[in-house]
Amino acid sequence: MSNRAVLEVIALDAEDAVAAQSGGADRLELVTDMAADGLTPPRDTFKNIRASVDIPLRVMLRLTDGFSAGSPSDTNALVRAAAELRAAGADEFVFGFLDADGNPDVVMVERLLVEISGCAWTFHRAIDRAADRDALRKQLADLPGLDTYLTAGSATGVDDGLPTLLAEAARRGQPGYEPQLLVGGGLRLDHVPGLRAAGITGFHIGGAARPGGWAGPVDADAVREWREALDG
Repeated sequence: MSNRAVLEVIALDAEDAVAAQSGGADRLELVTDMAADGLTPPRDTFKNIRASVDIPLRVMLRLTDGFSAGSPSDTNALVRAAAELRAAGADEFVFGFLDADGNPDVVMVERLLVEISGCAWTFHRAIDRAADRDALRKQLADLPGLDTYLTAGSATGVDDGLPTLLAEAARRGQPGYEPQLLVGGGLRLDHVPGLRAAGITGFHIGGAARPGGWAGPVDADAVREWREALDG
């Protein structure tokens, strides 16, 4: 099995997507509204990006800021959005919700799984706000399609989360720890050597791919710098 690291880049539009693929991204996370840390993009945005690149796309399912699924009307709207995106051809997704006690909102997750049956998906950084990360992993372990956890190891970012990331990497293959660790959230290039040495093979960047900040597009050269660091 190849040990090549997966480089996932956040894309807001087709311009971002083309630049990210040109720079060596393996996969894109599609979102809108980064002021809210990434919400579900419009269906037409997905279609435009899908027509522009041929690498895998993971589409965010999240309509409100924070890690609650929201009100009943919010959750119903999210289920409809998932169904519409699936019908438009989306086949990989990103989502994850917590209840008021910091436990996984399994009911909401399972509602979405009905709409995206057969698709691969990532449980995103809600894990970094969970009351008990280990318990969350074990609760979700048997859900179909879950193949990735996007995590910084801490709600405050990779700097504080490194011990947790290394400990979880060491548990790879144990019940609840089979999904790939995709590290993101304050990730820097100087984190890469230690994470790679620990066997971590998933890396997620957003602002690091945009030297001009979120007001500017993804820069292919910035993505290429990450690709070379991961492959080096």
